[in-house]
Amino acid sequence: MNNITTFIQTHWLDITTTLLGLLYIYLEYKASIWLWFVGFTMQALGIVLYYQNGLYADCGMEVYYIAMTIYGFITWKFVKGKKKRQTDLPVTHFKKSLILPWVVATLVLWAGLWWLLVTQTDSRVPIADSFTTALSFVGIWALARKYLEQWLIWIIVDIATCALYFYKGIPFKASLYGLYVVIAIMGYLKWKKMMTKQYEQVN
Repeated sequence: MNNITTFIQTHWLDITTTLLGLLYIYLEYKASIWLWFVGFTMQALGIVLYYQNGLYADCGMEVYYIAMTIYGFITWKFVKGKKKRQTDLPVTHFKKSLILPWVVATLVLWAGLWWLLVTQTDSRVPIADSFTTALSFVGIWALARKYLEQWLIWIIVDIATCALYFYKGIPFKASLYGLYVVIAIMGYLKWKKMMTKQYEQVN
């Protein structure tokens, strides 16, 4: 019993953020606006979790996530579709004109975070930590804009993060990201159907 209590006390942040993460990805799959409220709580706790485990880039990323959570809620709630019959922000494709700027921005951010982690912290996983953080910047923004391709971005992030967290000894969160990969694939297919249905409704 003491071992169980000790385990829970040691991993309570990991366990709590994992449970919130499951609820978050379910709400994202359903395209429910409530995902932003769950995300805010999960990200606030994530700041503490990542700092304690030396994942400094991920820790800083959570601050950005919180800002994007507020932006995402406002966008989903108050920005309507261009078509008259679309009362909510519709699912759309990532704009082609934004692909190159975001690729360049991601590479620059990755390099900058990599350098920062190597020179300013004791991080033992600077390449992976900075990569997932940099790519997540565009992922959360794409989610806030309700772009279908945000799921493809998260598949890459989730695979890399799953491996990283197992390596860093955060098993619950690592397992969650493994599950995220499966849900992200399902989410992509569901959102694609939603986008097709939206198109049929306004034409």
